[in-house]
Amino acid sequence: MASVVFFRAVNVGAHQRFQPSALAKQLAEFGVVNVGAAGTLVVRANVRSTLLRATMLKSLPFQPELMICPARAVLELVRADPFRNHQAAVTKGARGFVSVLGKRPPSLPSFPIEQPTGARWQVRLLGVSGCFVLSLWQRHDRVLLYPNAVVEKQLGLPATTRNWDTFTTVADLLVKP
Repeated sequence: MASVVFFRAVNVGAHQRFQPSALAKQLAEFGVVNVGAAGTLVVRANVRSTLLRATMLKSLPFQPELMICPARAVLELVRADPFRNHQAAVTKGARGFVSVLGKRPPSLPSFPIEQPTGARWQVRLLGVSGCFVLSLWQRHDRVLLYPNAVVEKQLGLPATTRNWDTFTTVADLLVKP
């Protein structure tokens, strides 16, 4: 089965830097396609996640955290269009984000969760769908709060976050030959 690999905490400043495009070329036998610089890889080949993880980790000079999702989970999420009911917020400048968890949380808080609370929220967690946490982000003032920090604090699990456009690009790559 095809899969999507999301790297956590790579290429941030000088921390765990690598070239995802170069890794994709090294893993050409798995049909790997790089999406951007944050560490998002589409794996078109039918390869077990354990083999994929081991091969990737062996190819890098550091041991990053990897969230490996079945392609069907990403496709189902994109087809569900989870931000369609939040167009009013998007029209006002909010952007959709998806955080990928390594595993499903043992318990879930009540959603939505806003940080900070009130009309000037920057991050609004909408809910969890499988291993994905859906959120909206909007900029206020100079202090920036990123969805990943809110997700990890509220759910107590490591996560890695991408904007919704990355997910739609990944879905396009998964359905196109």
